[in-house]
Amino acid sequence: MLDPEQNTTFYDNYLEQEYDLSKVLFIATANNLGEIQPALRDRMEVIQLSGYSLEEKIEIAKKHLVSKQREAHGLKASQVKLGDKIIQHLISFYTYESGVRELDRVIASVMRNIAKSVATEEEYNISISIEDVTRILGKPKYNHDKYSENNPCGVAIGLAWTPMGGDILFIESTVSKGKGELQITGNLGNVMKESFSTALTYLKSKADTLSIPKEAFTNWNLHIHVPEGAIPKDGPSAGIAILSALTSLYTQRKIKAYTALSGEITLRGKVLPVGGIKEKILAAKRAGIKEIILCKENEKDVDEVQADFIKGLKFHYVETMDEALEFALEKKQIKDAIAFV
Repeated sequence: MLDPEQNTTFYDNYLEQEYDLSKVLFIATANNLGEIQPALRDRMEVIQLSGYSLEEKIEIAKKHLVSKQREAHGLKASQVKLGDKIIQHLISFYTYESGVRELDRVIASVMRNIAKSVATEEEYNISISIEDVTRILGKPKYNHDKYSENNPCGVAIGLAWTPMGGDILFIESTVSKGKGELQITGNLGNVMKESFSTALTYLKSKADTLSIPKEAFTNWNLHIHVPEGAIPKDGPSAGIAILSALTSLYTQRKIKAYTALSGEITLRGKVLPVGGIKEKILAAKRAGIKEIILCKENEKDVDEVQADFIKGLKFHYVETMDEALEFALEKKQIKDAIAFV
């Protein structure tokens, strides 16, 4: 039906009638392109729509959502007011999405509570405060400020794209005395597992250059973990963060504070570009990240992001892993470094 090279008409078996669909435009939407059947996807033109930034969500709420839900609950503008700070609080702590559907529902919950107070003639604050939001919606559901400056060696911050928007991703690694066994945990997909293997193999090939004794790989077991194991994680974005975490662990040099990485790697040490840059940048900014390391080819994607959204962020564009490690790792070893020999 969707391939004009094969069919110009669609036959309706119920009406026993043919319909000419050659001039009809079909529009389909999807949160995840990978779940569309390949034969169907091959016949479609794909238009990628990125998620909204915090500033965009605030404007959408002010111009559309608040007035829509206020009218739907029979309230007047003089009976309830949501300021910019309250809308931002709702977005940051009660929603987790790239769009505004959940935000619309949260605003509706606030309006319902106010409508009840008006109907029962209860006293309430016309200008909603953070205390009012907590009373109505409960304690915050989400906490985006997950970043901690005091990360030990072997921990790197990656940037991930999800159907709900961007997020930061912790890559944790540690070693213990053993026979060189590798354990990977965290509900990971095949692509990320391959990235772990690629990163470890590349690190072994650069061991002499990085002054890593070979005993570190033969006499110590390596455990790599990506927290929040209940959430499936996969994709080609974490390779550069994985290699940085492992290099940090084996050289006992910390990743620089407030630094995140996104990009894929090859066995030759090349850094490859990845997608979802806008969502990843916004997630990094929400989490308090100050420096982001990306593939050189992703510079054009950053240029497309509005300057106000990335204010305060510093970007490093690299083509090889050697360049990435130069930006990511601190120069000195920690004082109580592990002796691998």
